[in-house]
Amino acid sequence: MKVIINGEEKNIENDLTVQDLLLKLKLKPEMIAVEKNEEILERENYTTAKINEGDILELIRFMGGGSGLA
Repeated sequence: MKVIINGEEKNIENDLTVQDLLLKLKLKPEMIAVEKNEEILERENYTTAKINEGDILELIRFMGGGSGLA
């Protein structure tokens, strides 16, 4: 089925949850914020949130870092 992930059309298999998709993309769910159809998903819902044909997903990875000041 076709979905949009970070602005790109992708074909993915049917019956995936957000958690399934993240794992297939080799992403750590605890390090990713997900917006599905313009709504931020709570991380505890990743395992139950089904992805449907035409969904628009934004996957945002948290990056560590610092100010560089000592």
